[in-house]
Amino acid sequence: MNDTSPAGYEFERRFDEQQAFEWMQVHWNKSFMFCALYAVFVFAGQHFMRERPKLNLRRPLVLWSLSLAIFSIIGAVRTGLYMLHVLTNSGFRQSVCDSSFYSAPITKFWAYAFVLSKAPELGDTVFIILRKQRLIFLHWYHHITVLLYSWYSYKDQVAGGGWFMTMNYAVHSLMYTYYAARAAGLRVPRPFAMIITATQILQMVMGLTVLGLVYFWINEVQCPSNMDNITWGSIMYLSYLILFAMFFYDSYLRGSSSKVKASKAD
Repeated sequence: MNDTSPAGYEFERRFDEQQAFEWMQVHWNKSFMFCALYAVFVFAGQHFMRERPKLNLRRPLVLWSLSLAIFSIIGAVRTGLYMLHVLTNSGFRQSVCDSSFYSAPITKFWAYAFVLSKAPELGDTVFIILRKQRLIFLHWYHHITVLLYSWYSYKDQVAGGGWFMTMNYAVHSLMYTYYAARAAGLRVPRPFAMIITATQILQMVMGLTVLGLVYFWINEVQCPSNMDNITWGSIMYLSYLILFAMFFYDSYLRGSSSKVKASKAD
């Protein structure tokens, strides 16, 4: 998709994706270092804060969440326009097998920005630990595995990346907007949080579907990928599906049924 419309940003077209590919192919394994340091912080940070008072950090959290919300919204719009173009002009199969997402004028910058953003997004956990909020396994497991898989996949420009990144941008648009609103002290209706978790579950179902289609089409059409990527991606998305479904049940269903029982007992 050659974006020559006024909506196209000059910096997108000028972005050197080849240099980005070359850097990632050499340095993608640095993601393991980031994740190792992050894991150390997760456990050492909680231990450090155990006997210390929690920090407020409300204003920094608002700015942090708002900046990630704006980034995600713009990323979702730009990548979504490209995916819509492929879907309407070339069909669903091509949208799955497309690898031009990594080099097209409208998306090449946002593809690289997406994978790089998974490193600073680890900062979400800093606020949770310093504010002494509950840190669940899903949170830090998700951050680690997304970072590793994103960098691993970008270096090979595998099929399905357009779907993975666009879906994640869209979900994060809702999620970080919600976080920013909550940090600002706004009362957000409970159904909005339920919708976000539901879209995350839907994202995992779609991720597994896309990987399954890549597996079936890898030899039939030009659908560049490899079995290692499909295997690791499937394990990752399946684990997310289970964990997010459990989170949804524990947060919104089990608690509601308990409240109903309690009200009847009263």
